[in-house]
Amino acid sequence: MAVFALRFDFRNPAFAGTSMGERYAAALDMVEWADERGFFMVTLSEHHGFADGYLPAPLQFAAAITARSRNMGVTIAAIPAPLHDPLHLAEELAVLDLLSQGRVNVVLTNGYVDTEFAMYDVPMRERVGRTVETVETLRKAWTGEEFEFRGRTVRVTPAPFQKGGPPIILGGSVEAAARRAARIADGFMPSNPDIWEFYRDEKVTLGEEDPGPYFGGDTGFFHLSNDPDRDWDRIAPHALHEVNAYGETMARAGTAGVGGYASVTDADALRAGGQYRVITPQTLVAELKAQGDAAFAILHPMMGGIPPELAWESLRLFENEVLPNL
Repeated sequence: MAVFALRFDFRNPAFAGTSMGERYAAALDMVEWADERGFFMVTLSEHHGFADGYLPAPLQFAAAITARSRNMGVTIAAIPAPLHDPLHLAEELAVLDLLSQGRVNVVLTNGYVDTEFAMYDVPMRERVGRTVETVETLRKAWTGEEFEFRGRTVRVTPAPFQKGGPPIILGGSVEAAARRAARIADGFMPSNPDIWEFYRDEKVTLGEEDPGPYFGGDTGFFHLSNDPDRDWDRIAPHALHEVNAYGETMARAGTAGVGGYASVTDADALRAGGQYRVITPQTLVAELKAQGDAAFAILHPMMGGIPPELAWESLRLFENEVLPNL
């Protein structure tokens, strides 16, 4: 059976012509639509101070999602852990887990955007240590018992809905992140699927069960259309905005080419690369059937600021011409 997910990051460049309020409202309608059609989860991302309005507070938006859905999981992918107070994060996630009745997963990363660290006055050299401290703190906090935190005795209440709290997954794009996730986390979400094998290797080295092949998405995007050539021209500005916004920040961080995005100036070259596609419903059906039991697709309907009305065109084709044929 195919598994489907939604993703939102709420980039809203000026050329999109959509207010942020309209975009948020549309996303909640899409969540309700997806929940009714058996989608597995919705994923939210987090960044701070981006000119295009990238979502800075995913936990608050996740709470709204839990009120508009009944079955879908909510994954925060990812929270740059060094930018958060670990105790405050433990409390917020516990409340969100209770609101959702245990439908929350959290992905933590070290972060990579220099302007965010400057905004929060956090030294980038402390990234790994702060992420490890956050993982340790969340685990202790979610027991509901007292524990030592930075030299003082603290207690976080209420306890989460899930015993021991939501699963803690680490994200990353390099080998060190993969091996660290194997040692201290409940799972790993690579931005570059190629490094999954380092995670598997570390798990086996530790004497733990082999997690098997990578099952998840990548940075690819698709928009459904019955006229792909026509609609590529409508999608291309948004694809260029996303790939270049990510590409520029990753280049500054030294992860260009391994973090899933690299800047591109030409729309035709971007289309030829295959990371961003406008395809027919029939093409998607064939691809999902070819994947067999491992069929998985992430729908990012408002990628790069795609207006809600254009996003709905793709979703309606998915509903009417993809789902009935699987």
